[in-house]
Amino acid sequence: MSTKLYIPSPRSGAVLRPRLIERLNEGLRLQRKLTTISASAGSGKTTLLSQWIIDSPLPVAWLSLEEGDREPTRFLAYLVAALETVGVDIGEGVMSKLHAPSSLPLPLEAIVTAILNHIATMGDRFILVIDDYHVMDSKSIDSALGFLIEHMPPQMHVVIASRQNPDLPLARLRARDQLTEVRTSDLRFTSAETSEFLCRSMGLDLSAEDAALLESRTEGWIAGLQLAALSLQGHQDAATFIRSFGGKHRDVLDYLVEEVLQQQPEGIQDFLLNTSILDRLCGPLCEYILRSEDRDAPKNAISGQKTLEYLERVNLFIVPLDKERRWYRYHHLFSDALRQRLTRTGVSAVGGERDVSELHRRASEWHERHDLLLEAFQHAIAAQDVDRAARLIEGEGMPLVFRGAIGPVLHWLDSLPKEELDARPALNVMHASAMLMVGRMTGIEPKLQAAETHLHAAEDDYTRDLIGHIASIRATLAVSKHQPDTIMAESRRALEFLNPHNLPVRTATIWTLGYAYQLQGDRAAAGKAYQEAVTISQKIGHIMINMMATLGLGMIQEAENQLYAAAETYRRVLDLAGDPPLPAACEAHLGLARICSEWNDLDAAEQHGQQALHLAGQFEHIDRGVACEVFLARLKLSRGAVTEAVVMLAKADHFARQHHFAHQLPHIAEAQVLAMLLQGDVGSALQLAQKFELKLSLTRVLLAQGDTAAALVILERLRTDMEVKEWVDEQLKVMVLQALALHAHGEKRRAAQVAADVLGMGEPGGFIRLFIDEGEPLRELISAAAVSKPMQKIDKPKQRPLRGAVDKPKQKLLREAVNKPKQKLLRDAVDKPMHDYLERLLHAFDVEGLERRVTSRFVPGVVQPADSLIEPLSRRELEVLRLIAEGLSNRQISERLFVTLSTVKGHNRMIFDKLEATRRTEAVARARELGLL
Repeated sequence: MSTKLYIPSPRSGAVLRPRLIERLNEGLRLQRKLTTISASAGSGKTTLLSQWIIDSPLPVAWLSLEEGDREPTRFLAYLVAALETVGVDIGEGVMSKLHAPSSLPLPLEAIVTAILNHIATMGDRFILVIDDYHVMDSKSIDSALGFLIEHMPPQMHVVIASRQNPDLPLARLRARDQLTEVRTSDLRFTSAETSEFLCRSMGLDLSAEDAALLESRTEGWIAGLQLAALSLQGHQDAATFIRSFGGKHRDVLDYLVEEVLQQQPEGIQDFLLNTSILDRLCGPLCEYILRSEDRDAPKNAISGQKTLEYLERVNLFIVPLDKERRWYRYHHLFSDALRQRLTRTGVSAVGGERDVSELHRRASEWHERHDLLLEAFQHAIAAQDVDRAARLIEGEGMPLVFRGAIGPVLHWLDSLPKEELDARPALNVMHASAMLMVGRMTGIEPKLQAAETHLHAAEDDYTRDLIGHIASIRATLAVSKHQPDTIMAESRRALEFLNPHNLPVRTATIWTLGYAYQLQGDRAAAGKAYQEAVTISQKIGHIMINMMATLGLGMIQEAENQLYAAAETYRRVLDLAGDPPLPAACEAHLGLARICSEWNDLDAAEQHGQQALHLAGQFEHIDRGVACEVFLARLKLSRGAVTEAVVMLAKADHFARQHHFAHQLPHIAEAQVLAMLLQGDVGSALQLAQKFELKLSLTRVLLAQGDTAAALVILERLRTDMEVKEWVDEQLKVMVLQALALHAHGEKRRAAQVAADVLGMGEPGGFIRLFIDEGEPLRELISAAAVSKPMQKIDKPKQRPLRGAVDKPKQKLLREAVNKPKQKLLRDAVDKPMHDYLERLLHAFDVEGLERRVTSRFVPGVVQPADSLIEPLSRRELEVLRLIAEGLSNRQISERLFVTLSTVKGHNRMIFDKLEATRRTEAVARARELGLL
């Protein structure tokens, strides 16, 4: 029997593909006529079929084709031979017609009809597999096979494996649900299949990360994975090899050139090689870069769109990028191989020698004409056309760095020799701007000075605009150092020199002015400037300033105690920062960390704080890393880890002094005072508070010393000052301490009144930590607050709180706290937002009491709960445990804590594991034994 009729055995160790085998079986179950497996070379078509056939309950006739089988007589003869292997008795009549000498065309339809008649006599179902059908390239064979499929009896099922879609009436079969299709995308290995293939089949010891990276590099192309695996065997540094693996690798290059490229007509080879310089392809773009300079050549000799559609049809490693089939890209390995081939030869298949830089120049022209300026810039770089790239970098009024294309612009500018930059002062300015955006601060001023040195003496409009741009960059440098006077001076100089139409840089200058106002304490002016910068930057597409000004708005909202709005604004900043995020996103993470901490979600606060610290580390000579360390140290204080916090603050203090970050020293000292008070070192706390003139910290020391009268004098002045400035965030902090001081001084009624006012201000923002950090004295004040001073009603918890006391319904609610238990109080509450707020606040106090038996913020020392657990319960787990003890269901707990039901169930599992319990009642009993409840 001919080898064409042998069914190939599955490769040893081949990965089973159950999802695809099920797809093939589905075609049999539904009694569809045809299954096509159409995919590029090396996609595993034959291997899949051989795996499927092993367990097939039906007999299989197999026919493998070669280019020599394109003759209809030869094809039909082999087809008959294949059918006879499963018992179809074709008879001598058909064979005699096939081999009869005649000058007339072969009566294909009559012969196929005779074959069909013999198949119809078969009693059992069977499968006919035709492999490598793409080599046929014969209209008459397509017609004969189409006729056979159209009229074949139900006991027959045909499977065709091909590198391209067979030229058969597929649309009609698809419409009748008579077609099962397996395509290139289906055959790509998933991450799990890739890992199984590399580790089990190929015997490689790779990490999950390395396997995933190789799957990404090859896009799941099986031949590529196998070539990579063979090369990896015996390789010492697998990770380095995988990172460098691509279409330039010798084995991959040879395979793709020999098995794919050289199998194509010369015109297609020329098209593939010369369009390989493109990351994305569309018909008009391909036609533009391939156009002939010969005026006598026929116009539109190449149809780019038709060629791309052909490449997709024949599965030639091309991927459509949209449903309209307008934009495509090549498979990454194929693109690498084509570019390597083009660079190595410099000769197209039919067009003679073609300069690669000329292809890039044309691609740059086309992209610029179609307003795709980043792509135009990248091709200008590839063409080594410095003048063109320098012009494109300006972005027609919106520089590319302001559009978010910082990486490619900075990489190119870094590669230019000093002579090229000095010859074009605008490039030095753009270089400084790009460096600023990624936090490379040390080299910025030399770039600006170099630009100033080489500016022409004549102050034409172009030169004046560059002078203004330089001043704007210097203003931004001053922002990083928190220098309001310098920011103001440089910003005003920038606005004086900048062209009125240079909106991108003028908008950046409006943002720097906003930050100067913020440093000066004029929050209203700062907010106005930030909003103006956001509005303009959104209109002109200035991504960077949109992000920075939005960040500024978030800070103003946070300062106005609008924590919900601020959190949403910070999240919007993270969306604008991209992935991976720009270093400036550290400030948004730090803002979210502060808010999560205030909402008593300390785990989320630490996560955001660590992300902020990581991003801050990408800046050079900026104090944001110190700010992150100080926040994380204060978080340690909230968790009761005083010793760890002290160590962190000492390191932050040393680093800040070493790098002259004077702006951060008062913030460090404020946290150190808290730590000293918790350690009982009141004398050192007093010295530090006086040294840095920390008035609020000084009142804490005075309260710890029992000097409530002196503390109240300072607090009264501070409160008046904050009210005049309308700094509601600082006012809220002052009033919390004022309530405590009044209570300790014996003015119980006034203390309760101030406490009620504080609650009214804190409820809209959801403040929690501000209260529970002050310990049991403030809890008693909150529970016993009864005031008489009226206040405007707060309608929504997310609105900015109005200054003053609480309204009458809230007064009633607070008075009832004196005589009613908490559950009764909350059940009878008339103000739903305050009802929910008080419930969360009192619950947080209870949980805090479980974690740390704090009698007062001003009494040193922290007593940890008696606990014999190997792994202690987290803050959130303690909250869930307490609610379980109250008898709440999982759903009720999820609603109370504003988390999903699955999250609650996850906490339950952790609680049960730590308490060594199997059910709720056991967990509660065990918790009571340990003093957790």
